[in-house]
Amino acid sequence: MDATFLMNSLWVMLSAVLVIFMLGGFILLEAGSTRMKNAGHIAGKTIFTFGLASLVFWAIGYAFIFGGNGNFFVGLTDFFYSGEQAEGAALSTPVFFLFQLAFAGISITIALGGFAERAKLSVYLFFTILFSALVYPVIAHWIWGGGWLAEHGKQDFAGSTVVHLTGAMAAFAATILLKPRIGKYNKDGSANNIQGHNQVYTALGVLILWIGWFGFNAGSTVSVDNGFFGFVALNTNLAAGAGAVAALIISWMVLGKSDVPTMLNGALAGLVAITASCAFVDTWAAVVIGFIAGILVFYSARFFEKRKIDDPIFALSVHGVAGVWGTLSTGFFATPELATVGLPGLFYGGGFTQLGVQLMGVVSSGAYAFVVSFVLLAIAKKLLSGLRVTEEEEVMGLDISEHGSYGYPEVFASKEQNVGS
Repeated sequence: MDATFLMNSLWVMLSAVLVIFMLGGFILLEAGSTRMKNAGHIAGKTIFTFGLASLVFWAIGYAFIFGGNGNFFVGLTDFFYSGEQAEGAALSTPVFFLFQLAFAGISITIALGGFAERAKLSVYLFFTILFSALVYPVIAHWIWGGGWLAEHGKQDFAGSTVVHLTGAMAAFAATILLKPRIGKYNKDGSANNIQGHNQVYTALGVLILWIGWFGFNAGSTVSVDNGFFGFVALNTNLAAGAGAVAALIISWMVLGKSDVPTMLNGALAGLVAITASCAFVDTWAAVVIGFIAGILVFYSARFFEKRKIDDPIFALSVHGVAGVWGTLSTGFFATPELATVGLPGLFYGGGFTQLGVQLMGVVSSGAYAFVVSFVLLAIAKKLLSGLRVTEEEEVMGLDISEHGSYGYPEVFASKEQNVGS
């Protein structure tokens, strides 16, 4: 067997494992950022939605993205992918399939963040199937599968638009239709801070995501040639660090305290932002991109809260706003030497052409993800007699109302016993 083929396959398989392991990060992040009465539900639904999304991706998603006889909208072969090795490929095709499947799983996980603490379990199931079939694969084909945005030279190396903005816009549609959680807003319109139950879980979740991002970005080289994945990993790490520092500084300056959740969101925003540009920009630019993302995540979270958009895990700010900024950033910072897709950015003599392509990609992809997700959820609302659990069930918590068991049985079961005695 060719040594390069084997090394490429091993590298991408390792990266796929890292990306799938990011689900563990999302479980800790979302559970820690919300109340303990919903923790078991969050952990369980994250696992079963990944399983469901995997089956849909195998049956339909991979074909829509990378299938042959494709048009500007979707591909049209390789439904129910058989595991067949593509002739002449530089790595194992089944490994490439698993790597891409992991990305689809991350995108739906981001989208479901907008459902937190109030959506019915049946809505999770309904939306996971249709998002994985009709939303994510279409946008991925447009940019990565040879669709119309790819023909314009759209730059999105590992998915600031494809994975993060797509998931965030679906979460946005969900937050609008579900409306805020009970107790989030007062009658005068002021917002209450519904604190997460475990900041340590949240921090560990961010650390797992940070590590997993090396598979996300560096793995997207899908090759070991020249060790370029090391450069991509370096840019990824610098942007995350800059995002965390920027968010820490801005929260300290504005709030008078260095807010820990803001700092954690800053690290994630830096990672999301550098995802589009990690292979196209110099290291100094990666620091600038991450730093700006850290500031954006702080102000955008306050912006959404003031407009009564209840986003419990900051999916709109971290994945949406930072995803937009990261996508546009290549239009400013892509260098002539590194821009293997599209053109150099504005600051390197490329003019406004690439920036315009990036903006077109953001608007078209974001609008498609939002509109289709909104329609799907509106249909679900009709078919499932509403998207949201009852007020009594929401107060009780989704662990017991949707699953019949507690994530923290020692805490809640003992309280019930005390009340009953």
